[in-house]
Amino acid sequence: MRLEAIKEIKGKIILKSGLHIGAGDMEMKIGGIDNPVIKHPHTQEPYIPGSSLKGKVRSLLEMRSGLMAKTDGEPVSVKTLKACNGNGEKEACVKILKLFGSSGAETDPSLGPTRVSFADCPLDDKWKDKAREDHLSFTEVKSENSINRIKGTAENPRFSERVPSGAEFEFTVTLKQLNQNEGDLEDFLMEGLKLLQMDALGGSGSRGYGRIEFEFDDPKVQDAFEKATPLV
Repeated sequence: MRLEAIKEIKGKIILKSGLHIGAGDMEMKIGGIDNPVIKHPHTQEPYIPGSSLKGKVRSLLEMRSGLMAKTDGEPVSVKTLKACNGNGEKEACVKILKLFGSSGAETDPSLGPTRVSFADCPLDDKWKDKAREDHLSFTEVKSENSINRIKGTAENPRFSERVPSGAEFEFTVTLKQLNQNEGDLEDFLMEGLKLLQMDALGGSGSRGYGRIEFEFDDPKVQDAFEKATPLV
């Protein structure tokens, strides 16, 4: 097994609805925001963590494979691979483990190291400059509550911070090719990214948050992405 190439896939993530990826801030201030978004500690600008992208793409591919019934909700692992049978289960499991890796406590020399690496996504420089020129905020605060079905009154108000629709982030992912016959892994990755665009990123996706669109710099990559049909 030898490293043949490292392909860099670059582009933009464009928000089609507000995005909330939480900062995990447990400190609550009077009159403050209940759920702040994650921000760079130096610039205080929101960004999309690479871990959020990797985790969601992996979970969607695992959901599509039908392997969740074998893992009881845990990530696909080498143990899962050993329990796979026909119907494409083993092939899907191998691709998932090659792309995203497995626990350090598990080993299978035939799989090799993790192939894909997602970078953190900062705000796109051009979009950021335009937002500043137009005096646009990088975040918004959305108030939410629950409705008492009998009384018809609003209860439990909360305030969530979001990155507003229209914001653009720089996107970079690298893909290692360890053998000449691993071209199908790139197609598999494109299917995962397409599933993410069809679903949602971050929290509260069922309430309309986190709808995104990918726009790639390389026309060939863009074409491959548009042709990807992950649910066929």
